[in-house]
Amino acid sequence: MDLGEHVSYKVLEAGAGVYSSDDERIGKVAHVLADEGEDVFDGIVIAEHQFAQEHRFVDADAVDRIYERGVILHLDRSACEQLPKPSPNPAVMRDDPAESKADMRHEKLMRAWDLISGNR
Repeated sequence: MDLGEHVSYKVLEAGAGVYSSDDERIGKVAHVLADEGEDVFDGIVIAEHQFAQEHRFVDADAVDRIYERGVILHLDRSACEQLPKPSPNPAVMRDDPAESKADMRHEKLMRAWDLISGNR
């Protein structure tokens, strides 16, 4: 199976094949779920799932490798049969007036420092 080169989730395109850990094609990528502002990969919504008519969701932790033309999961076929339907995002975004822009800037700088210094 030639899926091409390893790539980032950021360039994974809809229609790429999704495969179980035992090399069975289970569907196609419908779309990638990510918070690009924070560079966080959340997972993939699978269309044309082999086991049901509805879309299915696979969490980022279950994704083993991402290639140009496909995704390989850590899950075998039987585990893929149990993948859940995607649900609305339960995260709540709010603006806290008590938190200043300086606080947010400080937090971002600390995260950046942790990343480049290896503390993370």
